[in-house]
Amino acid sequence: MVSRKLLRKLGIHAMLVPFLIFALFPFYHMTLTSLKQNRELYDRNAVPLLIRQGPTLEHYQKLLWETEFLTWTKNSLMVTLIATTVSLVIGTVAAYALARLKFFGVGSFGTGIFVTYLVPTSLLFLPLAQVVNWLGLADSKWSLVVTYPTFLVPFCTWLLMGYFRTVPKEVEECAMVDGATRIQALWRIVLPIAVPGLVCAALFAFTLSWNEFIYALTFTSSSDQITASVGVLSELIRGDIYFWGSLMAGAVLGSVPIVILYVFFLDYYVSGLTAGAVK
Repeated sequence: MVSRKLLRKLGIHAMLVPFLIFALFPFYHMTLTSLKQNRELYDRNAVPLLIRQGPTLEHYQKLLWETEFLTWTKNSLMVTLIATTVSLVIGTVAAYALARLKFFGVGSFGTGIFVTYLVPTSLLFLPLAQVVNWLGLADSKWSLVVTYPTFLVPFCTWLLMGYFRTVPKEVEECAMVDGATRIQALWRIVLPIAVPGLVCAALFAFTLSWNEFIYALTFTSSSDQITASVGVLSELIRGDIYFWGSLMAGAVLGSVPIVILYVFFLDYYVSGLTAGAVK
């Protein structure tokens, strides 16, 4: 009986191996490329999935010391943190109102927010460019802080609406019977219960804004204002010359903040998904 259960567990885990390989292969190939020497990297006879001539850190040195990668990363981090925080606050209030309050057109508002999120950024960056110029924020990272919530707020609102609907209304009603206002009930009762959903929305919003490219490319151009996603491509792709080693080094370092966040908040993330955050 024990051996049968063990074999069953091994079989289930073996079925996950192809999916694990599929998910991790891009990171493996990216890291491998960033550690290869140039003479092996551009050798047509070299084995693409192995390092045969020894690893090197010259691509990371070129990225960190010969470009402004650290400045780009600082810009990305600042823009992402501010935009995510602002969008999460606005999205939380909007989602709670749509999930709990009864007013005319509440269903249409919810549908409209979802449709707004589906509008591609390739259609919005031209009118938003006029808004950015009108505000005097052209070629400034603050233009990204202003424009990123245009797609983060609808996303956070839509994500949190489903989660707030899973929180029992009775806990709020009991608080309001004891004298709490609607805002106090939201702050002291609902939000502590909804922490997994909030973390889930924050992680998704952080990932979206960290990886965003079109707005960052359109609204910023100076080397001290651009984000990492734009800076790596603009500095390491020159015409038909691709510095693949440094490009992959930038991709590896750029993925580190996302990996760290998901590792530390994985339990909240899974709880937020399974408890209704995307229902």
